[in-house]
Amino acid sequence: MVIKWRTWALPLALVALPAATGCVNTSGTGANPTAVPATPGARSTSPARVCAKPTPGPAKAPAGAVTVDPAVAGDLAAKTNSSPPHTTFWLRPGKHRLKPDRYAQVIPKKGDTYLGAPGAVLDGRKTNQYAFGGTARDVTIRYLTVRGFVAPQNEGVVNHDSADGWVIEHATIQDNSGAGLMAGARQRVRASCLRGNGQYGMNAYKTTGRISGLVVEGNEIVGNNTDDWERRRKGCGCTGGIKFWAVNGADVRGNWVHDNRGTGLWADTNNNDFRIEDNVLEANDGAALIYETSYNAVIRKNTIRRNNWVEGRKAADRGDSFPLATIYLSESGGEPRIEARTDKIEIYRNALENNWSGITLWENADRFCNSPANTSSGDCTLLVRDTDRCARPAIATAPLYADCRWKTQRVDIHDNRFVLDTSVVTCTVKCDRMAMLANYGTYPDWSPYQGEGVAEAITTKQHNRWHDNVYIGPWKFVAHDPSRVLDFGQWQVTPYQQDAGSTLRARDGG
Repeated sequence: MVIKWRTWALPLALVALPAATGCVNTSGTGANPTAVPATPGARSTSPARVCAKPTPGPAKAPAGAVTVDPAVAGDLAAKTNSSPPHTTFWLRPGKHRLKPDRYAQVIPKKGDTYLGAPGAVLDGRKTNQYAFGGTARDVTIRYLTVRGFVAPQNEGVVNHDSADGWVIEHATIQDNSGAGLMAGARQRVRASCLRGNGQYGMNAYKTTGRISGLVVEGNEIVGNNTDDWERRRKGCGCTGGIKFWAVNGADVRGNWVHDNRGTGLWADTNNNDFRIEDNVLEANDGAALIYETSYNAVIRKNTIRRNNWVEGRKAADRGDSFPLATIYLSESGGEPRIEARTDKIEIYRNALENNWSGITLWENADRFCNSPANTSSGDCTLLVRDTDRCARPAIATAPLYADCRWKTQRVDIHDNRFVLDTSVVTCTVKCDRMAMLANYGTYPDWSPYQGEGVAEAITTKQHNRWHDNVYIGPWKFVAHDPSRVLDFGQWQVTPYQQDAGSTLRARDGG
């Protein structure tokens, strides 16, 4: 739910960056990208090329497993229903089907395991909405291809009901509508191909409560949002590789997130304690990463290249002055009062190469608990339990004045390498920005945040700091508001005093 300079959307559940009009594939699914270490000593990241070379499952049924016959429609669901918890099912090679009813699905029992033989496919035939649902915990799915299901918008095909403790490994979840899979607490998604799904590769969302202990590791997340939801529902904010909602504790590492229509990874609304590391994020139409109205994260040792070309260029072509970024922090920052493995947002030892712009830190002055401009579906910050408390006159005084808004604060950006060759990006304006800014507060009329107070705070008072970075190319810097475009020298001196110890040169010397 992204609110931009001098704009706000209607209070929809999901609000996004500007919609993309098409998908630019600069690397291709079969590409062999070579990572660039961010700084001397940084580890080089190799992409998880899972989709081209999926790991085959067992050719024979393991001892004690129930064998599932692809020739019998509904065999998997029927045998799951008739078997006790903690059963292992082995799906023979071939195309497995459910009954021809839109709500027909497999409802696992606690501890069930599903293993696909080489060539085993569970096919929804564009008829069934869901593949695996229900609330059973600790279900495992391995070596299975799941395709052709037609989940509605914002719903998922695998783990439809966001049950806890599921393990998804060496699976291929592709060519479905909605999200390929949902997520529950303690879910592990490893070495899987999430490809070509209509909305998301994964939607980490529970209707009640928060998701904790999520691991997303070694997956290829490619070509999702084939249904182009931003065009169908302008401003829905419901697109990209993975969307995270109210996740408390996530490790996102070693993934190849590329060629998604929209954002690659998007953490939206009261997420906390993320580690996003050793990923390759490339050629996504929008931002590689958005961290929005969320807290406390480490973003390190990622290779990030050729992102945001579609959405960035579209914004520039329509004359938008907002610095649309490849890493976009929107009302997100460190908060020591919320328990996490860090008390700040630290972005370091990343290599960013030929993206449309760099990092933007943004805070919308009009977006806070109880404001009509808060598009987070009525949510409040993690510091205020009762949203109704954020009202006049109490909101104008401590502690609510500070606690009723998500703040972009305590962001530490250091030891990164930012490379921009405008001949590669093929741009002439507005693709070269690093930014820290807010809007002039105006709305609603009872807001205590009117005027330039928020812009002054994010720029000089909230401990946001760039330092010890390397810049190569014609970089410019935006501070306070979009009209203040600075050169490197102006960015480094008073009042901004950013990028101490950093260097900038016009070309890469190797």
